[in-house]
Amino acid sequence: MDLVNHLEDRLLFAIPKKGRLYTKCVEILNGSDIKFHRSQRLDIALSTSLPIALIFLPAADIPMFVGEGKCDLGITGYDQVREADIDVDLPIDLEFGKCKLQVQVPARGTYKDPKELIGKTIVSSFTNLASKYFADLEGVSVDKMTTKIKYVGGSVEASCALGVADAIVDLVESGETMRAAGLTDIATVLDTSAYLIQSKNPKSNKEIIATIKSRIEGVMAAQKYVYCTYNAPKSNLKTLLKVTPGRKAPTIQEIDDEGWVAVSSMIIRKEKGIILDQLKKEGATDILVFEVSNCRV
Repeated sequence: MDLVNHLEDRLLFAIPKKGRLYTKCVEILNGSDIKFHRSQRLDIALSTSLPIALIFLPAADIPMFVGEGKCDLGITGYDQVREADIDVDLPIDLEFGKCKLQVQVPARGTYKDPKELIGKTIVSSFTNLASKYFADLEGVSVDKMTTKIKYVGGSVEASCALGVADAIVDLVESGETMRAAGLTDIATVLDTSAYLIQSKNPKSNKEIIATIKSRIEGVMAAQKYVYCTYNAPKSNLKTLLKVTPGRKAPTIQEIDDEGWVAVSSMIIRKEKGIILDQLKKEGATDILVFEVSNCRV
């Protein structure tokens, strides 16, 4: 089947084809009920649940495809958007793939401040961001800076040990790779995470774009929150509601027990242990927590 002939009536959605972002992207798409089957031989997959064609591209190329209007939506790192220097909307921070673009030097070396690297050689796969950073340190435009920025597409962390660079600018997540290479960070150029990005001039129906964004927001909320219910004494209701204020407001219902009400509220998942302890301490009973598989917010 010639997939290209089936794309005209579909929204084009660019997804990283591999790497650290791909697996999480697929989880979000599945959670958003955007069903598809990807053939190993093709970088295009048609959704069977919505009029969408998923285009699998290198993460670094996605800002260009979305910025130029070839794709209406995409998922990529904020670092890639800034590196490409292309104007796109950033409607949703997907809050995964979090890391820092950092200036790194040999841990046993003499460099302690990035200003000491002015006029030196820096290796990075983010040459635009690195150039702007060091130009700002020098107080000049990029074309007048004395610091040399060289491009390396992979294994950037080996550049110092091989004598190619005095320092590197590279992404750091856990820091294990950096430390294993004998490097340490001395400055952060950029904090980054994965974003849903959108073309400034989308070609597709605004309704389908709104639907996709709403579904992804629902998945994000379901990952962030759990649903908590409990019985609360009216005498201490005000204090208990401060513990569980909900996203907007909790739901309160009268029950067949004088002096008591039932309270339902979304609470932040990572804080649920502390919240349940506080509820118990303040007199709440029958406290239950439920998983939220999906929602609309």
